[in-house]
Amino acid sequence: MLGTGIIKGLAETARNFIGSYTDPERLVTVEYPDQKLPAKENARNFPFLVFDGDDWEKGLRCVACQICEKECPPQCIYIEKSKDKKPDHLGKPQFYPAIFNIDVSVCMSCQICVEVCPFEAIKMDTAFELSTGDRFDALLLRKDHLAKSNDYYNSIHPTEAGEIDARRAEERAKAEAKAKADAEAKAKAAAAAVTEKPPDPTAATAQKTNPDAPSPEPPKAN
Repeated sequence: MLGTGIIKGLAETARNFIGSYTDPERLVTVEYPDQKLPAKENARNFPFLVFDGDDWEKGLRCVACQICEKECPPQCIYIEKSKDKKPDHLGKPQFYPAIFNIDVSVCMSCQICVEVCPFEAIKMDTAFELSTGDRFDALLLRKDHLAKSNDYYNSIHPTEAGEIDARRAEERAKAEAKAKADAEAKAKAAAAAVTEKPPDPTAATAQKTNPDAPSPEPPKAN
């Protein structure tokens, strides 16, 4: 019958139109901001700094190497390296960023800073609700605002963060094993030096002052 295809197409359109309002699985919008969809794991917006432990100042992974600052295409990262070293969360002395600022009004979320960082210290956040009435100072994020815990990183990028944690734990175990082996080698060398004592100078002095004193017998050969 002429026009059957048109009727079928209109029926399918009507079915989809009505279903988009009644079928929860087909609803394409949510009542934002009352309802929010969870961000995808691979979503990214602006960078943040990862820290380990409970104290963000001691736990910052960043050692102010400034590679990200040099590689940033829009030059939105500004870092000043510390003059001294502070112990990190493991007690190892490290340089740290005295100043670490990111101008998110310039950042283009390219993720190059993440890719070039050798310390897994800077990652991409998924937070996007950054609207503010201040277009200047409020969009310049400083290190106290940028610092977020490794637990937070695991919550937004669990796959990536889990792989990094496993790799860092393996590297830490290797370093601890090497340090233990070096300490044992030094202890053995020190013990060997103690057993190989030099000749007793007091015996030579006694022989010189009393020539009639018998000299010590040489060790007998087996």
